Amino acid sequence: MSSTSATSSTGLPQPFGKAHFIDPYPTYARLRAAAPVHRIALPDGSPVWLVTREADVRAGLTDPRLSVNKAHSGTGYRGFALPPALDANLLNIDPADHLRLRRLVSQGFTPRRVEGLRRRVQEAADRLADGLAATFTAGHHADIVTDFANPLPLVVIGDLFDVPEPDRKPFSAWVSTMFAPEHPGQVPEAIDRIHRFLLALIAARRAEPGDDLLSALIAARDEGDRLSEDELLSLAFLILMAGSENAQHLISGGLLTLLRHPGQLAELRADPALLPGAVEELLRYAHPNQMAIRRFPTEPVEIGGVRIPPGETVLLCLASAHRDPDRYPDPDRFDIHRRDKAHLALGQGLHYCLGAPLARMEIAIALETLMHRFPDLELAVPASTLRWRASFRSHALRELPVTGQPRTGASR
Repeated sequence: MSSTSATSSTGLPQPFGKAHFIDPYPTYARLRAAAPVHRIALPDGSPVWLVTREADVRAGLTDPRLSVNKAHSGTGYRGFALPPALDANLLNIDPADHLRLRRLVSQGFTPRRVEGLRRRVQEAADRLADGLAATFTAGHHADIVTDFANPLPLVVIGDLFDVPEPDRKPFSAWVSTMFAPEHPGQVPEAIDRIHRFLLALIAARRAEPGDDLLSALIAARDEGDRLSEDELLSLAFLILMAGSENAQHLISGGLLTLLRHPGQLAELRADPALLPGAVEELLRYAHPNQMAIRRFPTEPVEIGGVRIPPGETVLLCLASAHRDPDRYPDPDRFDIHRRDKAHLALGQGLHYCLGAPLARMEIAIALETLMHRFPDLELAVPASTLRWRASFRSHALRELPVTGQPRTGASR
């Protein structure tokens, strides 16, 4: 463990200081070089085992002895506190029930349904880009986080769930408050409002089905089985969380990465066919999720030569794995031409993200729209002054001020 690490009240090292939140990768490099597994304390003092090397993280993601079910926590782990009706989702369920739910949910994420969203995603991106263009034309800089990256995924979720237009603004406000509250007391209230809203929306879709994801999930059957009310509710909440926050941060973080690599940005503008590969490299290099969802050993497990007792909390560090030099040549280099673009950003095995095709499409449309509409887009402030969220779980920008001018006749 680096000498720069603090020590928690439990006596365990606490490596996540202020500098880590700005640039976490030096922390992971030190930890990874020192040992494959570390016993550390999280900022709240909770003890965890942190797994840092790619081979161990990849193996851990598919190890059946590492349960995602909090019932196997022997240390009283709670994490993000949710009402029970919202907590019974795919991220907290082990194989038997997980496979059953996954078969049912996959009926709502058909390729036809995902591809059918392409036009609506593009229209939403174009509308938001129009707003940026007006801001630039008025002589002001814009904040990509607030003005583009945050609202775009919520428009997509609103379309997926067919949220009525008058309800979209308060719905978006509750989601934003849940992820970025001004004070912690706002989070339970925001979750409660979302909970009640989703209950009412599900009831409305059951009474009058439409051509939306919730209606498809309500109708989904598998050999006579169907989703229960709590399963519907928790899955809707999971789709909301996974489909908004990750996409928001990857759009803003992905754009920042491209702006800091102008040569590769120019290549993408000249040849949009390079964009799918660039998205994969961004998922490796700049994915906001630092950790996979916590795991709890159901029996003693050896990882990297370290024996971890059952019931302990294990964090598989995706951000460290994606910068492991034993897995990726020159891993700290962003390279849209990287030949091996395999990554763990969207999960592995049983917990591979069902919404992966939608996430890839959304990010590609967002970045291509910004590149096309604003050929001279650039940071409005020095990169060193950008503010980041103080979170060890998610490396995410608080804002991304940019300037630029719209391309003449750019609307599509």
